[in-house]
Parts: sequence; C-alpha cells; structure tokens
Amino acid sequence: MTNLKPLKRSQLYFERLMALTATVNLCLVLFNLSYVPWRDFYWRKLPQITQIYDPIKGIEPHRETNNYLKTVDALEEQVSQTGLQSPQVQTKLEEISRLSTEMVDSNPFAGVGKSGTLEKIKNRMRDRLGQESAKLAFRTFWSQAYLSQKGWNQEINFFNQKIRPLISTNYYRRIGEDGDLVDNFWLIDLPFIGLFAFELLVRSFFIKRSHPGFNWLDAVLWRWYDLLLLLPFWRWLRVIPVVIRLDQGRVLNLRPVWRQINQGIVANFAEEITEIVVVRVINQIQGSIQQGEFTSWLKQQENLRPYIDINNVNEIEAIAGLLVQTVVYQVLPQIQPEITAILRHNINTVFQQVPMYRNLQMLPGVGQTQTQISDQLATQITTNLYKAIVSAVEDPVGAKLTSKLVERFSQALGAEVQKKQVLTELQSLLYDFLEEVKLNYVQRLSQEDIDQIVEQTRQLRTKTPFGPVVNSSALTTRDK
Repeated sequence: MTNLKPLKRSQLYFERLMALTATVNLCLVLFNLSYVPWRDFYWRKLPQITQIYDPIKGIEPHRETNNYLKTVDALEEQVSQTGLQSPQVQTKLEEISRLSTEMVDSNPFAGVGKSGTLEKIKNRMRDRLGQESAKLAFRTFWSQAYLSQKGWNQEINFFNQKIRPLISTNYYRRIGEDGDLVDNFWLIDLPFIGLFAFELLVRSFFIKRSHPGFNWLDAVLWRWYDLLLLLPFWRWLRVIPVVIRLDQGRVLNLRPVWRQINQGIVANFAEEITEIVVVRVINQIQGSIQQGEFTSWLKQQENLRPYIDINNVNEIEAIAGLLVQTVVYQVLPQIQPEITAILRHNINTVFQQVPMYRNLQMLPGVGQTQTQISDQLATQITTNLYKAIVSAVEDPVGAKLTSKLVERFSQALGAEVQKKQVLTELQSLLYDFLEEVKLNYVQRLSQEDIDQIVEQTRQLRTKTPFGPVVNSSALTTRDK
C-alpha cells in the first residue's frame, strides 16, 4: 500500500493538500456522527457550537420543558417584585406545580432518548424533599410554606444549579417529509464530495490514457478507495482513503503498520495453506493405499497412474550405490578401531570360557601372551574383513553377484509382503500412521513454524541491496 518511489515536489504538495482536505472532511464527518450523543457536553462546555449546529441537525428547544423554565423565570421575577407571600406568586407556584406533574406524566425527554435525564431530575427532587413520590416532592417544593420555611434564595439556587441544567438539555428534533430525522449535514458535505468526484475523474482520465487496455471502469477501480469519499452514507468508511492519502503525501509514515498487517495476513493464510497442502498430500497417499496402488507397486506392475521418469535413472539403485561407496570408503575406516575393540573383547570372552586356559593362566606370562594373541586376531580379522568388503565392491563379478542378491532379496521380500494377511496388515498400519501424522504434526507445523518463516522472509527482504520490492501499482505513481 505504501509508495516508496520519489515524488516530484509539485506532486507531493498536491497529494498533501488533498490528504489534508480529506482529513478535514473526515473530522467534520466524525463530529457530525458524535454531535447528538455528545450534545449535552457541547451545551455545557461550548454553547456557541450548539447554537450554530442545532439547526443543521433539526434540533429545537422542546416546547414543554422550555415553557417550564420560562415559567420559573417569571416566578423569580414576580418574587423580586411582590415578595414570596403575594397572591401573584401563589398563582405562579400552582402553575409550576401543575407543569411539574405533567412533565413527570408525559416524559417529554423520551422523544430524544433522554428518559434517564428525567429519572435523574426526579431522584434529586426526592432526595431534596425526603419523599418517595416525585410528584409529591414537586408539589411540596413549589409551595409558599416550604419555600418560606427553607428559604427562597437557598431553594431557588438548588433548582438553578441541580435541576435547571438537566431540564435545559432536553430538545425536540424535527422529522422531515421522508419520515426520517432532519439532518442537513449533506449541505456541508456536498462541496467535498464534488471536489473528490472531480479529482477522481481527472485521475481516472490519466490512468486510462497511460494504460491503453483500460476502460473507464478499470481506471476508476484502480483507485477504488477514493470511491468511499463519494458515499453519502457509511461516511465513517472515509477513514480508509484518508489514511492511505496521508501515507501517500508523506504526512504519516505507515510503512511499519502495513508491514505488520501484511505479515499477520500472510501468517494466517500460510498457516491455513500449510495445513491444507500437507493434509491433502497425506490424504492422497492414504487414498492410493486404499485403492491398491501400493499393492501394484509392490508387485512391480503398472500403477493405476503411470510413473513418470524424468532422467532414465533408477534413483533408488543410484542412492543405494552412493550409500555403499560412502560406507565402504569413508565410514568403515573411521570406525575400524571400535570394531577391533569389539572383536578383542569377544576373543577374550571365548578364552575365559575354556577350562584349560583358566588353568594355564596360573602360569607366568600366559596372561600377557593371551592379550597379544587377542590383539593380533582382532586386528587381522578386521583388516581381512574390510579388504573382503572392498574387493567385493570393486570386483565386477562380486558387484554383479551383490546386485543379484539385492534383486533376489527384493523379490523375496515383495513376494512375502504380497501375501494377503501381511499386505492387509501393512496397509492398515501405513494408513493409521499417516492419520497420526496429520493429528500430531501438521497442526504443530502450522502453528510453530509459520511465524518464524514469515520473520525470516521479512529479514531477507530488508537485507537485499535495493531494499524491499515496491509494487509498480503504488498508489500515487499510478496516476502518471
């Protein structure tokens, strides 16, 4: 996904400008998505934003709760003019008490999913008045007797600090003629969509011109991620083209992120593929055993599928010959002292078992003589045996006889194995062995080795003299 090729300065500036434009658009999209859930926060901390953005979301003050607060404001004004005990104040208190009961019954907060706010208001009034009924708590609170007893200033301050902010957060959201909630964010988003559409059209034109075999659909799909900038729905998907464009413009360096993502994807696929390939090979071998191809091979007849020879060489015979040469000329000379020691020990054991020798061993010098005889015999036997083996290998007649021996051995072994009882048991054991391999080793291979293989591959790529290979379809160079 990343582009490692150098960009012209003008092209780099253009990519950065479009990346920052897409970032601004994405920020507006995320703000629009979060505005309704976070409106209470904006209302408390940044009320200017709510004044500007409420009309875009079709948000208006709720008539019932707004009227409630205006009536409380009128009560405060009346108390300041005529005092708490005046008939006019009593009338206002009765009206507010009635409005409180209606607010509890009708729940004007439910329309915008804020029923919890009403519950919070009711709980605070219950705690303040020590009442279990919210309606009774409101009626008691908005009475001349209670306000006179507790103090007007103290209680109205409680209302303004604890109750009014909660009531003020309620609102009404208009519904459009299409039956959905009003959302005029498209008016803000439309200029960005137009700009991105024009950019995609121009880029597609140059891509089509630089690739004669492309049609317009191919050219547009070359930058498929830019199509997400044009969707009027699922706008949160624009985070994908924004991240890609920031990487193209070298605003962010996301190469380590892409590397980890690619490594994770490759590791997952490699694990699955490893299991599939190995299990498939084992299943084919098991199927060949069940279909009798193993029997045909033992009989040295034509297989169910003809065997393909690529070099006219019997590899098994060649391997056997190479092993014989290696053992005779390389291995046996190295282990000759050990063979001699074994023979010497066996000769000594034989001497010890002869009764006459045990009696002669009482004489002086017999033990030392026996040791010399044992060494000479062991050395001579080993040397003669090795010479015999070398002679047999180098002698054409001996080699021919050895070949006949091997051939006869193979025939005899094949004939015995072809017996029904032996063959059936052998096939069953091979089939079960392959099944155990699948259960015990295939899964372990995929889990333990894949991560190490992927890491080694990544290290090899980073150690190449020209650095990692870059796809010719790098995002920004495609448009040249």
